[in-house]
Amino acid sequence: MSSDYDVVLLETVKTHRARLQAAFLFGELSERRATTDNLRRFLAGVILAAVACAACVGTSFVIDLLAKKAAADAEVASLSAPLVPGPAL
Repeated sequence: MSSDYDVVLLETVKTHRARLQAAFLFGELSERRATTDNLRRFLAGVILAAVACAACVGTSFVIDLLAKKAAADAEVASLSAPLVPGPAL
């Protein structure tokens, strides 16, 4: 049982030393991010921005289409109504 404790202790010390050495050589963990991590974040940001732009353009298109339809309906309604009221019979 005591040999298991010794092995665990030695592995812990080995891991701790490796982490300290990496921190000393390469800086803090946040500064040691791999390029792939940053590339994934960049691509995710580009995709999210593209989706947001597409949603804005689609919403603008639909709003403009509905406004044009309402204006056309109002023009048709104003043309079909009599301009001068006729004599009342």
